[in-house]
Formats: sequence, structure tokens, C-alpha cells
Amino acid sequence: MTRTIIATLLLCICIGQTAVCEDANTEKFNPEAAKILLDAGVEKIVFVKRGTYTSSHYYTDFIDGCKHYGGGGVFTLDLKTGKTENLTPSMEKGIFGRFDISFDAKKIIFDWKANPETGFNIYEVNSDGTGLRQITRPPENEEELKKKYITHAGRNWCGHACAYDSHKSATEDMHPCYLPSGDIVFISTRCRYGILCDGPDRLFTTVLYKMDKDGGNMEKMTNSAVSEASPSVMQDGRILYTRWEYVDKGAVSVKCLWAMRPDGTATIEIAGQEIAFPDSFLHARQIPGAPNKVVFVGAPHCPQSGIGPIIVVDGNENIRDRESMTYITPDCDVQAEGGFHFKVDGQWRGDRSGKMGRLFMDPYPLSEELFMVSMKPAGPEWFNKTAWKLCVMNEKGETVELLDDSSISCWQPYPLRPRTKPPVLPSVFDKELAEKNLARVAVTDIYQGMPNVERGTIKYIRINEQIPRHWNTRRFWGGDSAFQQHSVISRGGHHAPKAQWGIVPVEEDGSAHFLVPADRNIFLQALDADYMEVQRQRTYINYRPGESRTCIGCHEPYGPAPQTNIVNVIAMKRAPSEPGPQPGEETGRRTLHYPVDVQPVLDKHCIECHAVKDGKQPKSGLVLTGEDTGLFSKSYEQLTQGSLGRVKKKYFSYVGENYPKTGNVKSVGPKTLGSHSSLLVAMLSKGKVKLADENDAKRAEELIKEHKDLKLTPAELIKITTWVDSNGQYYGSYWGRKGIQHKEHPNYRPNVTFEQAINYDPILPEDKR
Repeated sequence: MTRTIIATLLLCICIGQTAVCEDANTEKFNPEAAKILLDAGVEKIVFVKRGTYTSSHYYTDFIDGCKHYGGGGVFTLDLKTGKTENLTPSMEKGIFGRFDISFDAKKIIFDWKANPETGFNIYEVNSDGTGLRQITRPPENEEELKKKYITHAGRNWCGHACAYDSHKSATEDMHPCYLPSGDIVFISTRCRYGILCDGPDRLFTTVLYKMDKDGGNMEKMTNSAVSEASPSVMQDGRILYTRWEYVDKGAVSVKCLWAMRPDGTATIEIAGQEIAFPDSFLHARQIPGAPNKVVFVGAPHCPQSGIGPIIVVDGNENIRDRESMTYITPDCDVQAEGGFHFKVDGQWRGDRSGKMGRLFMDPYPLSEELFMVSMKPAGPEWFNKTAWKLCVMNEKGETVELLDDSSISCWQPYPLRPRTKPPVLPSVFDKELAEKNLARVAVTDIYQGMPNVERGTIKYIRINEQIPRHWNTRRFWGGDSAFQQHSVISRGGHHAPKAQWGIVPVEEDGSAHFLVPADRNIFLQALDADYMEVQRQRTYINYRPGESRTCIGCHEPYGPAPQTNIVNVIAMKRAPSEPGPQPGEETGRRTLHYPVDVQPVLDKHCIECHAVKDGKQPKSGLVLTGEDTGLFSKSYEQLTQGSLGRVKKKYFSYVGENYPKTGNVKSVGPKTLGSHSSLLVAMLSKGKVKLADENDAKRAEELIKEHKDLKLTPAELIKITTWVDSNGQYYGSYWGRKGIQHKEHPNYRPNVTFEQAINYDPILPEDKR
């Protein structure tokens, strides 16, 4: 019925017969479109007026998107009369971000930026316009943070005014959302992390925070290294949000949907972890009456402000494949980076400006067949200040204009009516573990998801951490950046260093029971008896203090998880294991630092033959000496040679996080990466590794014969294989000066401790760095 009504209205508009009421000011209201919403039980909506952001990336609205100040506000629209009311007239000189409505529809919470000198803060107002109050404020050291870190010069990304030097605040609190408990979840830069793939370090990370209704008891909910966005509450009380991540993946692709309980536990993927395009899943909301379905905007990474086609994903399908997605707006897509694709005369055409077709933002589902959206029609550029209007849309993407203001854009149409409050989910924590900042993990059967791995193969799990880049690690000197890494970590394989927390045993039935550090970005590797990686978790989990969590195994690719009675698995009949060392390690907690892990092994066993002598290259052409190069060492650059855009390299396979930016997101089978795919390891391990590629296997046999007298101790081999399994990391931390021009500086390439690597306190006074 909704589809028929909208199609009829579109016909009327085309022949000039629609009943459109034009106000004396700049607004145009369509009562026929309003009737569709009135028939659906919506009498009034809330929306925002704001000049369109001019952002360089989907996550940089607050950094370089705030060009148009004034004229905006949080508004209501009466669908019976067409009258709009500004609930925040005293704030109209600023910029309004996103908002949420309380479950009883009596209050509205929103983020607002007063002027270019200040950041976004969170405010609340009653739905009748009374009771305006400020909830968040910058910390006491805001001016100190601004003076130290907000010092960069402008740069133009988009071909229009969006210079970074317009951003002058350190603390930004945004995207507020009411929780059933009365608390508020939001995103903030209070984590003080820089975006990993931002070499100049101009772009800031936002992660989820929670606070009480008055702004107290503020708590960081996650530790993600790159940005999170746009939380909303699901029907079961969980928080749905966007999470950007890359652990051994292309850095641009995966801004996928996740959910968590309101205490931050039980984080789980909702959709998109292996989908390259569209690369950003934003502003997601669960569809009423269809709890397995979520609607969202599919946006490019840049240059834009979180806009694109409207898509529905079905959680009953393969959530890691585009087949689970239905395009409500099939004339628009994101098929490459950056910009948009539009279907014009039956052909897809790329367009960074957005002029070729319709673009959308802020889908609000009233049912599976009826949505409210903000839309830009074909013609204007995506960043046009006034081009965005409110529309009603059906499940076929047919739209009818509801409200347009010729002086400013309109955003985020939400119904102003009471909603059923989801349940308040209880928190269940192990107090003793929480006090130690630990969490407990149980794996019931690690072989699930690894059907071709013989049972008994996996003996250990290695526990690693991806370390965010805190502002304290920022360098104020040149020469240390490469591959979009602010402080270079590796030759294209890392934007962030990894640290090892240790290994834990796997029982004969494939079960494991162990402790992990809480509030850190933890990922696991399944190891064989020789401590070589068989499979790698290319995502991470933030375990909360005291959390207990059970997983099935290496369940990739996505599929139904077999049911296992956890009480019967061997590992659960004992206390949880604490991560410990591998052979040759004093402790499991250590940095992964090539100069001290790998080079000593090469010096001992390899450089007699693999060195330049009397100006002559070695016969093999492979130089394995450790002299410093511009950013790394001779041996490292030799062993990681090969095309940066490929996964398969000459001596071992590693994933490029920056080459390609939108690739390497699909799961791969066991032994595809790491030691069991490495020609180097196959040779050094003397036949323990059987390479799948026939030519590589033949070459490995030849090398074993050529190196028949080479014998590494088990501990030495583990140093090599752990490095290979780390995706070829060179530096163990962000700290220190790394460019060879700094060689005489006392802070040149320090070998830091594990504690220094994973924490954010400077290892030297500022004037010594």
C-alpha cells in the first residue's frame, strides 16, 4: 500500500498537481507526503537544520567539515499543520550534529559546536523547547591539549574549503544516544588516539563512551584504534554502532556494524567485516518488526560526510557477503574509492562530486516498507549547503519530498512519539578478575571453521594486541613517516604495532580456557606444536574487566555455529591458563621487534654467506646483514621485498594494510598466511612446513639441500616464525626516532620494554625525545 501511495505521489509531482504548501519563509512542506506518515501513526517529527558538512572523510565532520555556521537548530515538524518550531533558537549561530529522542519522547539530546574555537559538546532540551542544559564540557586541561596537539597547518582534500586548520579543539563529544537505563552512550575524542593511517597525524579517533544523565561517571567503553560512530539501541537493549578496524586488512574498507551490551561486553559483528564496498556502514538502525534486519547508509571513505545509498542487511544471511544486502536505492552505489557510482542510462558511472544522482543519509525505518530519509537529488554537488531535504521513501527507493528549506539543508528525520523501552540488560562480572583488569575466554572447539586442519594439530593459542596510537606518541620531527604510518612500524604491513601477551595451551578436544588483558584490542593465533601459526584472527575483541566470554573456534567464514556443551570440554574442567612464554622467551609479554628478535639469529647463522664482502654481493643476491637503511635494515628490506600490493611475497606472505587500501578483507584458509606459507620458514624448519604451491615447495627442497649444515635451535626458529606470523613487523612500538638522519640522536630506534610499548606514558622527557 505504501509503495502504491508513493508512486502515485511521484506521478502527481511530475505533472505539477501535488499539493505543496509554501511558507512565507524558505520552507516548502508537502502535506501529501505527511499523510503517509500520519497514516503510519506519526504526527510530529524532529530533525536538524545544518549547512552541509564539507568533510574530507566519513569520520571527519568535526575536524574539517564545519564550514557553515548559523541558521541551524533542532526543529520539530507538525505533520498535520506543516508548522516547524525551532527548539534551540538561542544556539542558532553554531552547528548542530546528531541527536536522539528519549523513549518517552519528552527529551532530545544532541551535540552542538558553538564556533570554530570550540568542540562539540552534548546538550539536552525538552521536546517542547524548554529546559535546555549542557551535559558535557571539555576537561580542565583542554587548553593545554590544544596548545600541544592542535598545531597542524591546513590541507585541502576535497577541491573545496575543508582545511584541517579550521579544527581548533581537542575534545569532541558527539552522536549521543539514550540507553534504557537512563545513561547516555556517545562517541568522543577523549581517548586521545590518532587515526592509524594518517601519516601527518591530523585526524582523531572517536570511540564509544558512556555517562549518566548528568554527564557524570564517564566511562570509555572500547579501546578501538580507529573510529567508531553513530550508536543506536536495538530492540533487545544492545547498542548497535559502526566500528572501523584493520588488523591485517586493507585500511579503508571495513567500517562495519557491531553490537555490544550497554556495559561494553559481548561485542559481536552484525554485518560487513569482509565486505570491501561500500566501505563504510553508517547510521544503522534496526527495522521494527524485523529484528534480524538493519538499515544503514553505505558510504565511501572519502571525500564525503557519511552519505550514499540506503541498504538493508539481513542477519539471517551471510553477513560477510554482499548477498545479504538489499539496496533500497539501487540507482546509487559505492564501487570504488573514493566517491560514488550512479546508474545513468543503465550504466554505472563514477562521480566524486555526487552531481550525477541521488544521495541519502539518516534512514529511519518505520517498517520494512516505509522509511524517512534525508536526500540530495541529482544535480547539486554532495557538499552543497542547501541541497539536502527530508523525504518519505518506500522499500523500492521511491521518494516523496516532505520538507525542503531553500536556505539550509535538513537532516535526520525521526518521529517524535513514545517508543517501547528495550530491557535494561544486567551486568555480570567476575569481581576478582575485574580488579586485576582481566577477562576470561573459553574456546569450545578451535577446529570449528578449520575443516581441513587435522585434529590434534593445534597445540597453543598466541595472544596478541594491536596498540592504538596515543597522542603522547606523536612525533614533532620529520623523517619517520612512510606508507601512511605516522611513526613507521613496517614496510606496508602495519599501521599499528602488535605486542605479544603470551601463549596458552589447547586441549586434545580443541578446547582452551585462558585469561586475557581487559580493555585492549586482543586477537588470537592458532599455533601448531612448533609454535607456528595455522590460522589468524584478523579482527580484535575488546574484553571488559571481569568479562567471561565463550567462542566456538576459528569460525571463518561466517556460518551457523555448532552447539557444544561447554561443561563437557576438557579445558573447562581446570582453572583458566595465564598466558606464558614460548621456548626461548623469559616471559610471554614482549614486544615484536625485528632488530632484537630476528637479526641476532641472522647474524649467528646467515651473514657468513649473505653479506657484501670486499664490495661484492653474495652469490645468492640476498643480503642479511643488519646495517641500518633509511627506515629499517638491510636484511628486513631484503626479506620483505616484492610488490606491496600483493599478499604473496618472495620469502613469506604478508597482508598489506595500505596496498591496496580497499582489499585484503576476505577471510583466508588455514596456512594461507604466516609460517606455513613461508619459503623462508620451510627452508629453516627443514621440512616441517609443506608449502601448498608446487613451485615454492620445489624451491624449498632445493634451499634445504643448499643449507644442509644450517641448524637453528628451536628457540631461534621460534623467533623467526613469530616474526613471520606477526605479518612482518619491524618496530615494536611507536616510540623513538626512526629515520636514519637521526642516528646520532640518543632517542634513535630504542629497544623499549613491553610495558613502555603498550602504554602511553612518554619514555623520555619531552625535551629528550
